[in-house]
Amino acid sequence: MSQRISIHGQWSSRLMFILAASGSVVGLGNLWKFPYITGENGGGAFVLVYLLCLALVGIPIMMAEVLIGRRGRQSPVFSWQSVAAEAGASSAWKLAGWAGMLAGLIILSYYSVIAGWTLAYLVRMVSGSLMLVTAEGASSIFTQLVLDPERLLAWHTIFMVMTIKVVSRGVTKGLEQAARILMPLLLFMLVVLVAYAWRQGDFAQAYAFMFNSDFSKLTPNALLTALGHAFFTLSVGMGAMMVYGAYLPKGISIAKTSILVGLLDTVVGLLAGLAIFSVVFAHDLPAGDGPGLIFQTLPIAFGQMPGGSFFGTLFFLLLVFAAWTSAIALVEPMVSWWVEKRGIDRIRAAIWTGISAWLLGIVTILSLSSWSFSFSFGGVLKRHGLFDVLDILTSSIILPLGGLAIALFAGWVMSRDAVVEEFEGRAGIGFKLWYFVIRFITPVAVVLVFLRAIGVV
Repeated sequence: MSQRISIHGQWSSRLMFILAASGSVVGLGNLWKFPYITGENGGGAFVLVYLLCLALVGIPIMMAEVLIGRRGRQSPVFSWQSVAAEAGASSAWKLAGWAGMLAGLIILSYYSVIAGWTLAYLVRMVSGSLMLVTAEGASSIFTQLVLDPERLLAWHTIFMVMTIKVVSRGVTKGLEQAARILMPLLLFMLVVLVAYAWRQGDFAQAYAFMFNSDFSKLTPNALLTALGHAFFTLSVGMGAMMVYGAYLPKGISIAKTSILVGLLDTVVGLLAGLAIFSVVFAHDLPAGDGPGLIFQTLPIAFGQMPGGSFFGTLFFLLLVFAAWTSAIALVEPMVSWWVEKRGIDRIRAAIWTGISAWLLGIVTILSLSSWSFSFSFGGVLKRHGLFDVLDILTSSIILPLGGLAIALFAGWVMSRDAVVEEFEGRAGIGFKLWYFVIRFITPVAVVLVFLRAIGVV
């Protein structure tokens, strides 16, 4: 089983896997949400708690998902099926693969629509139409975009074509080439923006907001927030890490690469926060969370700063790259399944997957305007109808349950010998610690994530 070779190819090096996996986990939400929740929940104190949660939840599950993928060497459905058969377990475990791929496809459908917003704003920033925009003007521009189905459909289509073009080229010429180019550029742009924020923004206030430790803010809710973000930030449970693991050559440490990806994801989030909040605080603008911060508050700030047009363009280009690398990872699990199940080439598999997500994305587009309706979930009012339903189905239900399945399978169903083999035969103290965590601590933590996601705790 462990000598199986993926028919799709494999990463050429450890670095390529790290870049591709990092591209998967560094997305739009990561660039605004982590900095904001850090500042609101105790700054440096929250970061310490978050890193602990990352070590107990996010990274252990990511390691387990990559492990199952490399053991199976196939798409998530067939990897689950093969590894379950090897362990003498029920074939029903493959349902976790199906659920993950379905979640990834649904997330891609509305993620592409939101990524389309970044493309629209990139063009506006390049054209200079966002310079000296007022608060009312910024709000009006955003509202007009969101409520215009035809414009949203155009940008959604462009972004989906960009994504499918990369995936259709295969592991080496597509996924790896994109990671090799986009991730270094993303990191370079982020560093440049931090340097700009340090010179032109209120860097001191941004630093204080994010890193001054206030342990009084570490309430039970803050702890649950850290736990939830540690789970969701690494994109576990949707098949992306599993299929990327299927392309990981033997001899490359799953533990070391997973830890590096988790730390890189955290560093990117913190650097993004310093850049974003330095610009926001320099103009006494609200540090609100959500799309409002990115699409309404920041354009005002960039429009008033020296060199704001250039660096605003750089910022939205950064967002486009982050969205692009994440979307590529969301497409790959379903594409690999089409190739294995139907024997079709990657180009057609990518096109069929893209069309499916594109059509479902139209539901999101219409949910923002003519199809909108309100409902409550977990005590929170939702205003965007079917879009919110899809988000709840994936983020609150499928992904936590998928993460729980991964932890239980790696910790209790797979034989210890098989697990040790995927850890290069090393069963030292590091392995023993991970094995204890994935069996006894991570499942309990994921249950808490699930209960909080559905509003029970």
